[in-house]
Amino acid sequence: MKVFQKLTNERFARPAARFMQLACYFAIGFFILCTALSFMGRQTFSLHTQTGSFDQAIYAEEDHNPHSRGMTVHTSDSIHVWSDDGNQIDPRIQIGLSLMYAVTTVPIMLAYWFLSRLFANIHRGQIFTEQNASCLLWYGLLQFFTALLVPFIKLLICWLTNLVAEGRVSIGTGQSMLSTLVPSIAFIVAAYIIHYGVGLQDEVDHTL
Repeated sequence: MKVFQKLTNERFARPAARFMQLACYFAIGFFILCTALSFMGRQTFSLHTQTGSFDQAIYAEEDHNPHSRGMTVHTSDSIHVWSDDGNQIDPRIQIGLSLMYAVTTVPIMLAYWFLSRLFANIHRGQIFTEQNASCLLWYGLLQFFTALLVPFIKLLICWLTNLVAEGRVSIGTGQSMLSTLVPSIAFIVAAYIIHYGVGLQDEVDHTL
């Protein structure tokens, strides 16, 4: 009980909220960097060519044999790319890979932005407010969107890429759907609790 009281003490909660706000900014910057690396051709995938198959290949290289993979990004998706008749990777496939990466990171960056606003308000001592409820709701909805709809958008991008590109790309996605879906629903419920608390506070204020 004493530990719980210490952890929920305002003197501890406000600095913790400030730290989490900065952590959200760091996460946003990290995902911006990762998205840029993906568009620079630094995203890894399994490559299949006429001369063999290569794991963790990237578009921005000539030699696909295993070597240092510094400054590269990857996803939990299983991505396979087949080269064209000239044993090259079609640039349109690279564009498709980057779009599939961005469709995941952009909603996550927006979600962390709303979460940073929430922690900023808590740091200022503003707890039961409509803005906090809205931030929690948007965070939950964006995470819900990422878990439930993004895999289908990736499959659509993959299909469209194969229509216009020489060579072929395939993706196995949705592996982390459940682990993201459950917390997103929890945040939506938390948003309702905050909204309900704000309503009760308004009723008390009007009664007084």
